[in-house]
Amino acid sequence: MPVSGSSGFLVGFDAETHAQLDAIREAMLDPSPRRIGRLDQWGLADTYEVFAEIASYQEFPIVMTDGTQIDASLSMPRNLAPGQRCPTIVMPAPLIGVGRLAYLGMLPRWVLGGYAVLCYSQRGLAQSTGEIDVAGPQDVADGIEILEYVSGLEGVDAGRIGCFGASYGAGTSMLLAAKDQRVKAVAGASAWGDLFASLYENGTRHLLAFEALVALFGEERCSKEFRKVIEKIRADVIDDEVKEFARIRSPKEYLPAYNANGLPILMTTYWHETIFSVPGVVDFFNKLRSPKSLLVQIGDHGNGELAGMLGLISKPTEMTYRWMDHHLGGSAGNGVPPQFGVRSEYMHNLLSDLSHPDWESYVLPRKRFHLGAVASGQHDGQMAEGQPQPGWTRPLKATGQPTEAVVAPELIRTGVAERLGLPHIYRTAGIDRERALIWTSQPMDRPMRVQGELELRVTVTPQDREATVVAYLLDCDPATGNAAIITSAPCTVTGQQPGRPVTATFALQPAHYVLSEGRRLQLIVNAHDRFFSDANTIPSTFELSSPQGTESYIDIPLAPLP
Repeated sequence: MPVSGSSGFLVGFDAETHAQLDAIREAMLDPSPRRIGRLDQWGLADTYEVFAEIASYQEFPIVMTDGTQIDASLSMPRNLAPGQRCPTIVMPAPLIGVGRLAYLGMLPRWVLGGYAVLCYSQRGLAQSTGEIDVAGPQDVADGIEILEYVSGLEGVDAGRIGCFGASYGAGTSMLLAAKDQRVKAVAGASAWGDLFASLYENGTRHLLAFEALVALFGEERCSKEFRKVIEKIRADVIDDEVKEFARIRSPKEYLPAYNANGLPILMTTYWHETIFSVPGVVDFFNKLRSPKSLLVQIGDHGNGELAGMLGLISKPTEMTYRWMDHHLGGSAGNGVPPQFGVRSEYMHNLLSDLSHPDWESYVLPRKRFHLGAVASGQHDGQMAEGQPQPGWTRPLKATGQPTEAVVAPELIRTGVAERLGLPHIYRTAGIDRERALIWTSQPMDRPMRVQGELELRVTVTPQDREATVVAYLLDCDPATGNAAIITSAPCTVTGQQPGRPVTATFALQPAHYVLSEGRRLQLIVNAHDRFFSDANTIPSTFELSSPQGTESYIDIPLAPLP
């Protein structure tokens, strides 16, 4: 299947992929030689001819108690022996216009592995009626009704039901499993653990991702409750109603249920995930006490699993088949055992594949790099191990305009290029030093790896009551000044009064990155990135400093490459 132009759920499928999905769907509904033969142009005729021989496929609405029609499909193995019952996978749709059809490419693997499969689009999404609830209580209630429906089907083993979902479907799957013990295993690709942390990181709204999600949902299809929350977030009213909206939609709130039930959970995310909080996923994973697995890959939201969902091979989907086989007793994973613990790729090696039993053994100890003053005749400060560097103050202009340093030039698509080995190049030598402050390390004397969690401390003196800064850690080539991003994070500080210094200590996104010998680490702090809200007075100049006793630093999990 062609996937090069299919950038992810938030960007959507290209025309060729849409045509292919339409052809697959028609062949599954009518497996005539003419329909099957049409799939020859994509090399899929044999796959779906076998599918038609071993499984039935039908599409229909499942009517909820309130009359809402949930668009669904059911694939069932043919020729089950009398009394034979098979494991079943329930798959809520990702947030994409085609809804449940995004999973069509996975169905042959599931049914060849002996599974029944029910796919559905959540209310308000794709062809389902009703208002969008954003994986809220109504979506969970719908999921419970759907589990009741599928559990009653002839040939379904009600004691062996699992849920798989990507993105929106991942959250729906995990929240449903928290409320209904008929779900015996979950796999969530591009999942979230803490919805509030995804919307509001270090006091800063993730506006670009939020607006992209709202546009995909379509405000006219959203519930009254969600439309009210949309307006509050846009207006920067982060009150108890917004927090409660996010809380009940966050898997982390249901950890006691997962742990008590021993629910096996597989989750996948990305080092440069721009939609859902990676620290939120890691925190959830670390607190989970049931069988668990975490995959962290190169790229951004939805980049890795998309190929697998379209019928090709991907780590997230292969791990999902093996996960379900182990816990439900099917054979979609070709007999390969599942992986538990942490599995990761490092930037920018797509062939890298490391495994650790848990997050604690995965992360490296952190080294503290102190941020120093700018030496006479220099533009940038030094970041170095050793003694703290107190006493300096540096002005930073807030203009409301981006610098060369940004989280990513494009939502999702920049991550696709990273997965192809084409990271965005930051030309840091030309950055306006009035609008961005930079600190640079000495060259690495050997290949080094950044692996784990990072923390930045800096003191900010807002001109008004608030100030926003965005920090980026880069891998810089000292010969050219060109760099690639390792990680980043925003932070908004609130002072008691204008002009009063505020010391902010905040986490950057975790990272797994390999630096070549001779490269330098480079920390950039600016006042604006279009990915985030901006609390600065525009225009203004505020200060970053390193007072005695609260000296500025960045902690980096850094060690020589084995």
